[in-house]
Amino acid sequence: MNRQAVVPLYVLACLTMGGASAAGFVANLLLQIASLALIGWALWRMGRGYPPRHGRALLGLLALFVAIALVQLIPLPPQVWTRLPGRTAVADGYRLLEIALPWLPLTLAPDAAVSSVLWLLPAFAVLLGVVVLGAFRARSIAIAIVIVTLASIAIGALQVVGGPGAYLYRITNHGVAVGFFANANHNATLLLTCIPFLAALQQTLVQRRGSLRSASAIGLLVGAAYVVILVGLAINASLAGIGLGVPVALGSWLVFGRTGPVIRRALVAATVLVSLAAMVTIAVGPFGNNLFGEQRTNVALSRQTSFALTFQAARTYFPVGSGTGSFQQVYHMQEPLASVGTTFMNHAHNDWLELLLETGAAGIAFAALFLAWWIARVRAIWRADIHDPFAQAAAIATATIMLHSLVDYPLRTAALSAVFAACLGLMAGARPYIRRSREASTARHLSL
Repeated sequence: MNRQAVVPLYVLACLTMGGASAAGFVANLLLQIASLALIGWALWRMGRGYPPRHGRALLGLLALFVAIALVQLIPLPPQVWTRLPGRTAVADGYRLLEIALPWLPLTLAPDAAVSSVLWLLPAFAVLLGVVVLGAFRARSIAIAIVIVTLASIAIGALQVVGGPGAYLYRITNHGVAVGFFANANHNATLLLTCIPFLAALQQTLVQRRGSLRSASAIGLLVGAAYVVILVGLAINASLAGIGLGVPVALGSWLVFGRTGPVIRRALVAATVLVSLAAMVTIAVGPFGNNLFGEQRTNVALSRQTSFALTFQAARTYFPVGSGTGSFQQVYHMQEPLASVGTTFMNHAHNDWLELLLETGAAGIAFAALFLAWWIARVRAIWRADIHDPFAQAAAIATATIMLHSLVDYPLRTAALSAVFAACLGLMAGARPYIRRSREASTARHLSL
Protein backbone atom coordinates (compact mmCIF):
# COMPACT_ATOMS: atom_id res chain seq x y z
CA MET A 1 0.00 0.00 0.00
CA ASN A 2 1.19 3.53 -0.78
CA ARG A 3 2.59 5.16 2.35
CA GLN A 4 0.69 8.39 1.69
CA ALA A 5 -2.63 6.53 1.87
CA VAL A 6 -2.12 5.28 5.45
CA VAL A 7 -3.42 8.28 7.41
CA PRO A 8 -6.31 9.14 5.01
CA LEU A 9 -7.56 5.54 5.19
CA TYR A 10 -7.25 5.51 8.97
CA VAL A 11 -9.12 8.84 9.22
CA LEU A 12 -11.80 7.30 6.99
CA ALA A 13 -12.06 4.34 9.40
CA CYS A 14 -12.28 6.67 12.41
CA LEU A 15 -15.05 8.70 10.80
CA THR A 16 -17.16 5.64 10.00
CA MET A 17 -16.47 3.62 13.16
CA GLY A 18 -15.65 6.11 15.92
CA GLY A 19 -18.78 8.24 16.10
CA ALA A 20 -19.75 7.49 19.71
CA SER A 21 -18.21 8.43 23.05
CA ALA A 22 -20.34 6.24 25.33
CA ALA A 23 -21.13 3.39 22.92
CA GLY A 24 -19.53 1.46 20.08
CA PHE A 25 -16.92 -0.14 22.34
CA VAL A 26 -15.95 -2.88 19.87
CA ALA A 27 -15.45 -0.44 16.99
CA ASN A 28 -13.45 1.94 19.15
CA LEU A 29 -11.37 -0.95 20.48
CA LEU A 30 -10.47 -1.93 16.92
CA LEU A 31 -9.47 1.65 16.15
CA GLN A 32 -7.31 1.77 19.27
CA ILE A 33 -5.57 -1.50 18.40
CA ALA A 34 -4.90 -0.27 14.87
CA SER A 35 -3.55 3.00 16.28
CA LEU A 36 -0.81 1.14 18.16
CA ALA A 37 0.83 0.16 14.88
CA LEU A 38 0.96 3.79 13.71
CA ILE A 39 2.18 5.04 17.09
CA GLY A 40 4.86 2.33 17.29
CA TRP A 41 5.99 3.09 13.74
CA ALA A 42 6.24 6.81 14.55
CA LEU A 43 8.16 6.22 17.79
CA TRP A 44 10.58 3.92 15.95
CA ARG A 45 11.06 6.60 13.32
CA MET A 46 11.70 9.25 15.98
CA GLY A 47 14.18 6.94 17.68
CA ARG A 48 16.29 6.94 14.54
CA GLY A 49 16.57 10.72 14.41
CA TYR A 50 15.30 14.02 15.71
CA PRO A 51 11.62 14.85 15.22
CA PRO A 52 10.86 16.99 12.16
CA ARG A 53 11.60 20.65 12.81
CA HIS A 54 8.17 21.82 11.69
CA GLY A 55 6.40 19.63 14.23
CA ARG A 56 8.57 19.86 17.34
CA ALA A 57 6.39 22.41 19.12
CA LEU A 58 3.25 20.40 18.39
CA LEU A 59 4.90 17.16 19.51
CA GLY A 60 6.02 18.94 22.66
CA LEU A 61 2.42 19.90 23.38
CA LEU A 62 1.37 16.29 22.81
CA ALA A 63 4.04 15.07 25.25
CA LEU A 64 2.92 17.63 27.82
CA PHE A 65 -0.72 16.54 27.46
CA VAL A 66 0.20 12.87 27.98
CA ALA A 67 2.47 13.78 30.93
CA ILE A 68 -0.37 15.66 32.67
CA ALA A 69 -2.61 12.60 32.31
CA LEU A 70 0.03 10.10 33.48
CA VAL A 71 1.23 12.14 36.47
CA GLN A 72 -2.29 11.95 37.87
CA LEU A 73 -1.96 8.16 38.10
CA ILE A 74 1.07 8.20 40.42
CA PRO A 75 0.05 6.95 43.92
CA LEU A 76 0.49 9.51 46.67
CA PRO A 77 0.85 8.87 50.44
CA PRO A 78 -2.12 9.78 52.67
CA GLN A 79 -0.15 12.69 54.14
CA VAL A 80 -0.15 14.25 50.66
CA TRP A 81 -3.45 13.46 48.95
CA THR A 82 -5.58 14.28 52.04
CA ARG A 83 -4.25 17.86 51.90
CA LEU A 84 -5.35 18.35 48.29
CA PRO A 85 -8.51 20.42 47.68
CA GLY A 86 -11.76 18.45 47.59
CA ARG A 87 -10.34 15.25 49.12
CA THR A 88 -11.86 15.69 52.58
CA ALA A 89 -15.00 13.69 51.71
CA VAL A 90 -12.86 10.80 50.41
CA ALA A 91 -10.78 10.70 53.59
CA ASP A 92 -13.91 10.88 55.77
CA GLY A 93 -15.36 7.90 53.91
CA TYR A 94 -12.36 5.73 54.78
CA ARG A 95 -12.50 6.87 58.41
CA LEU A 96 -16.22 6.07 58.71
CA LEU A 97 -15.50 2.56 57.44
CA GLU A 98 -12.55 2.34 59.84
CA ILE A 99 -10.18 1.59 56.97
CA ALA A 100 -6.62 2.84 57.03
CA LEU A 101 -6.00 5.59 54.53
CA PRO A 102 -4.31 4.04 51.48
CA TRP A 103 -1.99 5.52 48.89
CA LEU A 104 -4.16 7.09 46.18
CA PRO A 105 -3.39 8.90 42.92
CA LEU A 106 -4.32 12.50 42.24
CA THR A 107 -7.27 11.54 40.06
CA LEU A 108 -10.43 10.44 41.83
CA ALA A 109 -11.23 7.97 39.02
CA PRO A 110 -8.06 6.04 38.02
CA ASP A 111 -9.91 3.55 35.81
CA ALA A 112 -11.70 6.31 33.92
CA ALA A 113 -8.41 8.20 33.56
CA VAL A 114 -6.79 5.24 31.82
CA SER A 115 -9.84 4.81 29.60
CA SER A 116 -9.73 8.50 28.65
CA VAL A 117 -6.12 8.21 27.50
CA LEU A 118 -6.85 5.02 25.54
CA TRP A 119 -9.83 6.73 23.92
CA LEU A 120 -7.46 9.33 22.45
CA LEU A 121 -5.05 6.81 20.91
CA PRO A 122 -6.56 7.20 17.40
CA ALA A 123 -6.01 10.97 17.55
CA PHE A 124 -2.42 10.46 18.73
CA ALA A 125 -1.84 8.01 15.87
CA VAL A 126 -3.17 10.43 13.25
CA LEU A 127 -1.09 13.30 14.59
CA LEU A 128 2.11 11.24 14.63
CA GLY A 129 1.29 9.74 11.23
CA VAL A 130 1.05 13.22 9.70
CA VAL A 131 3.86 15.04 11.52
CA VAL A 132 6.46 12.29 11.98
CA LEU A 133 5.77 9.76 9.24
CA GLY A 134 4.39 12.01 6.52
CA ALA A 135 2.06 9.10 5.71
CA PHE A 136 -0.62 11.31 4.22
CA ARG A 137 -1.68 13.48 1.35
CA ALA A 138 -3.64 16.59 2.31
CA ARG A 139 -5.98 16.24 -0.65
CA SER A 140 -6.76 12.62 0.31
CA ILE A 141 -7.62 13.64 3.87
CA ALA A 142 -9.96 16.31 2.51
CA ILE A 143 -11.58 13.82 0.12
CA ALA A 144 -12.12 11.36 2.99
CA ILE A 145 -13.84 14.07 5.07
CA VAL A 146 -16.07 15.13 2.17
CA ILE A 147 -17.05 11.55 1.22
CA VAL A 148 -17.96 10.56 4.78
CA THR A 149 -19.85 13.82 5.31
CA LEU A 150 -22.05 13.31 2.25
CA ALA A 151 -22.61 9.65 3.21
CA SER A 152 -23.48 10.72 6.76
CA ILE A 153 -26.07 13.14 5.42
CA ALA A 154 -27.62 10.37 3.32
CA ILE A 155 -27.75 8.04 6.32
CA GLY A 156 -29.22 10.87 8.39
CA ALA A 157 -32.01 11.35 5.87
CA LEU A 158 -32.82 7.64 6.13
CA GLN A 159 -32.83 7.92 9.91
CA VAL A 160 -35.35 10.75 9.86
CA VAL A 161 -37.59 8.94 7.37
CA GLY A 162 -36.95 5.31 8.29
CA GLY A 163 -37.28 5.43 12.05
CA PRO A 164 -35.24 3.72 14.80
CA GLY A 165 -33.99 0.89 12.58
CA ALA A 166 -31.68 3.21 10.62
CA TYR A 167 -29.66 4.35 13.64
CA LEU A 168 -26.21 2.84 14.23
CA TYR A 169 -26.18 3.13 18.03
CA ARG A 170 -28.69 2.13 20.68
CA ILE A 171 -28.05 5.26 22.77
CA THR A 172 -28.59 8.11 20.33
CA ASN A 173 -30.74 11.13 19.43
CA HIS A 174 -33.80 9.57 17.86
CA GLY A 175 -35.87 11.65 15.50
CA VAL A 176 -33.00 13.70 14.04
CA ALA A 177 -30.19 13.00 11.58
CA VAL A 178 -27.08 11.75 13.39
CA GLY A 179 -25.47 9.88 10.47
CA PHE A 180 -22.43 7.89 11.53
CA PHE A 181 -22.61 9.38 15.04
CA ALA A 182 -24.58 8.78 18.20
CA ASN A 183 -24.97 12.49 18.94
CA ALA A 184 -26.60 14.96 16.54
CA ASN A 185 -24.25 17.75 17.60
CA HIS A 186 -21.22 15.67 16.65
CA ASN A 187 -22.63 15.00 13.21
CA ALA A 188 -23.16 18.75 12.85
CA THR A 189 -19.50 19.32 13.71
CA LEU A 190 -18.46 17.03 10.87
CA LEU A 191 -20.70 18.91 8.44
CA LEU A 192 -19.16 22.21 9.52
CA THR A 193 -15.57 20.98 9.18
CA CYS A 194 -16.36 19.70 5.69
CA ILE A 195 -17.21 23.18 4.39
CA PRO A 196 -13.66 24.67 4.36
CA PHE A 197 -12.11 21.43 3.07
CA LEU A 198 -14.65 21.32 0.24
CA ALA A 199 -13.69 24.90 -0.65
CA ALA A 200 -9.98 24.01 -0.55
CA LEU A 201 -10.59 21.02 -2.82
CA GLN A 202 -12.44 23.22 -5.28
CA GLN A 203 -9.58 25.71 -5.39
CA THR A 204 -6.89 23.08 -5.94
CA LEU A 205 -8.89 21.22 -8.59
CA VAL A 206 -9.58 24.41 -10.51
CA GLN A 207 -5.91 25.36 -10.40
CA ARG A 208 -4.88 21.93 -11.68
CA ARG A 209 -7.42 21.80 -14.51
CA GLY A 210 -6.92 25.38 -15.61
CA SER A 211 -9.65 25.51 -18.27
CA LEU A 212 -12.80 27.58 -17.85
CA ARG A 213 -14.99 24.64 -18.78
CA SER A 214 -13.47 22.44 -16.08
CA ALA A 215 -13.81 25.23 -13.52
CA SER A 216 -17.52 25.54 -14.32
CA ALA A 217 -18.08 21.80 -13.98
CA ILE A 218 -16.18 21.68 -10.68
CA GLY A 219 -18.10 24.71 -9.41
CA LEU A 220 -21.39 23.03 -10.27
CA LEU A 221 -20.47 19.82 -8.40
CA VAL A 222 -19.17 21.70 -5.37
CA GLY A 223 -22.26 23.90 -5.34
CA ALA A 224 -24.44 20.81 -5.28
CA ALA A 225 -22.39 19.46 -2.36
CA TYR A 226 -22.93 22.72 -0.46
CA VAL A 227 -26.68 22.39 -0.97
CA VAL A 228 -26.55 18.85 0.39
CA ILE A 229 -24.60 20.08 3.46
CA LEU A 230 -27.20 22.83 3.99
CA VAL A 231 -29.96 20.23 3.90
CA GLY A 232 -27.92 18.04 6.26
CA LEU A 233 -27.66 20.87 8.81
CA ALA A 234 -31.40 21.49 8.54
CA ILE A 235 -32.43 17.87 9.20
CA ASN A 236 -29.71 17.54 11.83
CA ALA A 237 -31.49 20.22 13.91
CA SER A 238 -28.42 21.12 15.97
CA LEU A 239 -28.71 24.73 17.13
CA ALA A 240 -24.94 25.03 17.50
CA GLY A 241 -24.45 23.55 14.04
CA ILE A 242 -26.86 26.02 12.46
CA GLY A 243 -25.43 28.95 14.41
CA LEU A 244 -21.82 28.13 13.53
CA GLY A 245 -22.75 27.26 9.95
CA VAL A 246 -23.16 30.93 9.07
CA PRO A 247 -19.66 32.13 10.11
CA VAL A 248 -18.00 28.96 8.79
CA ALA A 249 -19.61 29.31 5.36
CA LEU A 250 -18.93 33.04 5.11
CA GLY A 251 -15.39 32.61 6.44
CA SER A 252 -14.64 29.89 3.90
CA TRP A 253 -16.03 32.07 1.13
CA LEU A 254 -13.87 34.94 2.38
CA VAL A 255 -10.70 32.81 2.34
CA PHE A 256 -11.19 30.82 -0.85
CA GLY A 257 -13.48 33.02 -2.93
CA ARG A 258 -12.16 35.24 -5.69
CA THR A 259 -13.28 38.71 -4.67
CA GLY A 260 -11.91 42.20 -5.01
CA PRO A 261 -10.67 44.26 -2.03
CA VAL A 262 -13.91 46.26 -1.73
CA ILE A 263 -16.10 43.15 -1.78
CA ARG A 264 -13.68 41.41 0.58
CA ARG A 265 -13.96 44.19 3.17
CA ALA A 266 -17.73 44.15 2.86
CA LEU A 267 -17.70 40.37 3.24
CA VAL A 268 -15.63 40.64 6.43
CA ALA A 269 -18.14 43.07 7.92
CA ALA A 270 -21.06 40.91 6.78
CA THR A 271 -19.45 37.80 8.28
CA VAL A 272 -19.06 39.45 11.67
CA LEU A 273 -22.53 41.00 11.73
CA VAL A 274 -24.41 37.96 10.41
CA SER A 275 -22.53 35.61 12.73
CA LEU A 276 -23.34 37.73 15.78
CA ALA A 277 -26.97 38.03 14.68
CA ALA A 278 -27.25 34.26 14.23
CA MET A 279 -25.78 33.53 17.66
CA VAL A 280 -27.95 36.13 19.40
CA THR A 281 -31.06 34.81 17.64
CA ILE A 282 -30.36 31.27 18.78
CA ALA A 283 -29.53 32.46 22.30
CA VAL A 284 -32.72 34.45 22.88
CA GLY A 285 -35.09 32.85 20.37
CA PRO A 286 -37.72 30.17 21.10
CA PHE A 287 -35.65 27.28 19.73
CA GLY A 288 -35.39 25.02 22.76
CA ASN A 289 -32.04 26.47 23.78
CA ASN A 290 -31.12 25.14 27.24
CA LEU A 291 -28.19 27.43 27.99
CA PHE A 292 -29.63 30.96 28.12
CA GLY A 293 -32.83 32.21 29.63
CA GLU A 294 -35.14 30.69 32.22
CA GLN A 295 -35.33 26.90 32.20
CA ARG A 296 -38.77 25.34 32.74
CA THR A 297 -38.34 21.75 31.52
CA ASN A 298 -35.47 19.29 32.07
CA VAL A 299 -33.73 21.83 34.29
CA ALA A 300 -31.42 19.22 35.83
CA LEU A 301 -30.18 18.11 32.38
CA SER A 302 -29.78 21.57 30.85
CA ARG A 303 -26.44 23.06 29.89
CA GLN A 304 -27.21 25.99 32.17
CA THR A 305 -27.32 23.66 35.18
CA SER A 306 -24.36 21.60 33.98
CA PHE A 307 -22.14 24.64 33.49
CA ALA A 308 -23.03 26.09 36.89
CA LEU A 309 -22.41 22.85 38.80
CA THR A 310 -19.23 22.05 36.87
CA PHE A 311 -17.78 25.50 37.55
CA GLN A 312 -18.72 25.15 41.22
CA ALA A 313 -16.88 21.82 41.37
CA ALA A 314 -13.90 23.30 39.51
CA ARG A 315 -13.56 25.95 42.20
CA THR A 316 -13.69 23.26 44.90
CA TYR A 317 -10.87 21.19 43.37
CA PHE A 318 -8.72 24.05 42.10
CA PRO A 319 -5.73 24.26 41.57
CA VAL A 320 -4.93 20.53 41.21
CA GLY A 321 -8.26 19.44 39.72
CA SER A 322 -10.26 16.30 40.35
CA GLY A 323 -8.29 14.19 37.86
CA THR A 324 -8.74 13.05 34.28
CA GLY A 325 -11.94 11.09 33.67
CA SER A 326 -13.48 11.98 37.04
CA PHE A 327 -16.26 14.26 35.78
CA GLN A 328 -19.16 11.88 36.34
CA GLN A 329 -18.14 10.94 39.88
CA VAL A 330 -17.55 14.56 40.87
CA TYR A 331 -20.71 15.83 39.21
CA HIS A 332 -22.84 13.30 41.09
CA MET A 333 -21.56 14.79 44.35
CA GLN A 334 -22.50 18.31 43.23
CA GLU A 335 -26.02 17.87 41.85
CA PRO A 336 -29.01 18.18 44.23
CA LEU A 337 -30.51 14.93 45.51
CA ALA A 338 -33.90 15.88 44.06
CA SER A 339 -32.46 15.76 40.52
CA VAL A 340 -30.77 12.37 40.86
CA GLY A 341 -32.40 9.71 38.67
CA THR A 342 -31.71 7.08 36.03
CA THR A 343 -30.63 9.73 33.51
CA PHE A 344 -27.29 11.34 34.28
CA MET A 345 -24.91 13.92 32.85
CA ASN A 346 -22.04 12.07 31.12
CA HIS A 347 -20.02 15.21 30.27
CA ALA A 348 -20.17 18.90 31.06
CA HIS A 349 -21.08 19.70 27.44
CA ASN A 350 -18.21 22.17 27.55
CA ASP A 351 -14.81 20.57 27.02
CA TRP A 352 -12.97 23.69 28.19
CA LEU A 353 -14.90 23.75 31.47
CA GLU A 354 -14.44 20.01 31.94
CA LEU A 355 -10.70 20.43 31.35
CA LEU A 356 -10.63 23.07 34.09
CA LEU A 357 -12.44 20.77 36.53
CA GLU A 358 -10.27 17.71 35.90
CA THR A 359 -6.82 19.27 35.49
CA GLY A 360 -7.04 22.62 37.26
CA ALA A 361 -4.14 25.03 36.82
CA ALA A 362 -2.20 22.53 34.70
CA GLY A 363 -5.09 22.41 32.24
CA ILE A 364 -5.24 26.20 32.07
CA ALA A 365 -1.50 26.35 31.34
CA PHE A 366 -1.78 23.68 28.66
CA ALA A 367 -4.76 25.39 27.01
CA ALA A 368 -2.89 28.72 27.00
CA LEU A 369 0.20 27.15 25.40
CA PHE A 370 -1.90 25.35 22.81
CA LEU A 371 -3.86 28.48 21.86
CA ALA A 372 -0.61 30.46 21.62
CA TRP A 373 0.77 27.83 19.22
CA TRP A 374 -2.48 27.81 17.24
CA ILE A 375 -2.55 31.58 16.85
CA ALA A 376 1.11 31.65 15.79
CA ARG A 377 0.48 28.98 13.16
CA VAL A 378 -2.61 30.80 11.83
CA ARG A 379 -0.54 33.96 11.39
CA ALA A 380 2.24 32.01 9.67
CA ILE A 381 -0.22 30.25 7.33
CA TRP A 382 -1.87 33.49 6.23
CA ARG A 383 1.44 35.39 5.91
CA ALA A 384 3.10 32.74 3.77
CA ASP A 385 4.18 33.81 0.28
CA ILE A 386 2.36 30.81 -1.19
CA HIS A 387 -0.85 29.93 0.62
CA ASP A 388 -1.54 26.29 1.42
CA PRO A 389 -5.33 25.90 0.95
CA PHE A 390 -5.53 22.75 3.06
CA ALA A 391 -3.65 24.38 5.94
CA GLN A 392 -6.10 27.29 5.73
CA ALA A 393 -9.02 24.87 5.71
CA ALA A 394 -7.53 23.07 8.71
CA ALA A 395 -7.31 26.37 10.61
CA ILE A 396 -11.00 27.08 9.96
CA ALA A 397 -11.96 23.51 10.90
CA THR A 398 -10.02 23.56 14.18
CA ALA A 399 -11.51 26.93 15.10
CA THR A 400 -14.96 25.47 14.43
CA ILE A 401 -14.34 22.43 16.61
CA MET A 402 -12.91 24.54 19.45
CA LEU A 403 -15.90 26.89 19.33
CA HIS A 404 -18.34 23.98 19.27
CA SER A 405 -16.50 22.56 22.30
CA LEU A 406 -17.85 25.51 24.29
CA VAL A 407 -21.31 23.91 24.23
CA ASP A 408 -20.55 20.23 23.60
CA TYR A 409 -17.83 17.57 23.62
CA PRO A 410 -16.96 16.69 19.97
CA LEU A 411 -13.37 15.76 20.80
CA ARG A 412 -14.59 12.91 23.02
CA THR A 413 -15.24 10.86 19.85
CA ALA A 414 -12.50 9.08 17.92
CA ALA A 415 -13.97 10.41 14.67
CA LEU A 416 -13.71 14.13 15.39
CA SER A 417 -10.56 13.91 17.50
CA ALA A 418 -8.86 12.17 14.53
CA VAL A 419 -10.02 14.97 12.20
CA PHE A 420 -8.81 17.56 14.71
CA ALA A 421 -5.40 15.85 14.95
CA ALA A 422 -5.06 15.69 11.16
CA CYS A 423 -5.88 19.40 10.95
CA LEU A 424 -3.22 20.24 13.54
CA GLY A 425 -0.68 18.27 11.54
CA LEU A 426 -1.60 20.19 8.39
CA MET A 427 -1.33 23.48 10.28
CA ALA A 428 2.11 22.50 11.58
CA GLY A 429 3.45 22.50 8.04
CA ALA A 430 3.90 18.74 7.70
CA ARG A 431 4.73 17.49 4.22
CA PRO A 432 3.97 14.07 2.73
CA TYR A 433 6.75 11.51 2.68
CA ILE A 434 8.56 11.31 -0.65
CA ARG A 435 10.75 8.33 -1.40
CA ARG A 436 14.22 9.42 -2.34
CA SER A 437 15.39 8.24 -5.72
CA ARG A 438 18.50 6.15 -5.78
CA GLU A 439 21.61 7.88 -7.00
CA ALA A 440 22.79 6.76 -10.38
CA SER A 441 25.67 4.32 -10.12
CA THR A 442 29.00 5.60 -11.33
CA ALA A 443 30.98 3.58 -13.85
CA ARG A 444 34.67 2.99 -13.48
CA HIS A 445 36.83 3.06 -16.56
CA LEU A 446 40.13 1.32 -17.04
CA SER A 447 42.63 3.50 -18.84
CA LEU A 448 45.56 1.98 -20.62
